[in-house]
Amino acid sequence: MKEALASDPFKEGLKAQVRAAAEFFERSTRALNEEDSNFSPAEGTYTVAGQVAHAAQTIDWFMAGAFDPKGFDLDFEAADKAIREVKSLAEARAWFGRAVGNAYRLIDEKSAAAWGEPLADGPVMGGLPRTSVFGGITDHTAHHRGALTVYTRLQGRQPPNPYAEG
Repeated sequence: MKEALASDPFKEGLKAQVRAAAEFFERSTRALNEEDSNFSPAEGTYTVAGQVAHAAQTIDWFMAGAFDPKGFDLDFEAADKAIREVKSLAEARAWFGRAVGNAYRLIDEKSAAAWGEPLADGPVMGGLPRTSVFGGITDHTAHHRGALTVYTRLQGRQPPNPYAEG
């Protein structure tokens, strides 16, 4: 009997999508520091910490919604409240790291067949394959890292290139 492969190329491909989104996000926001945590460009907009917390929360949201028979949780008021409670960039970055780790674990826990099954019916990606959430994660983190590069510039700093070290 052949030994099982050390890794599953399908699952490694899903992890690579999450890894790239996380690396680009983390790299492009590296110029922001703890002192920037509560900066926001206008009243009512998310702070630096809130933007990062929102990106983290949304990774968790996509992963939870992928396998919830009811679909995605649409209680955006409760989600917003949780984000606005985060006052520290370090806390928000830790949440982001946990969300990425949780995504990796869910990828490993579910089979390729399960990832190919449709999402629950509903207004968010209803009926699309569960793997569609990875495009959502990529798009969403790109959107918020773009906002955070503007925050960085408003703080008088140059945001790093998200795609390469240096």
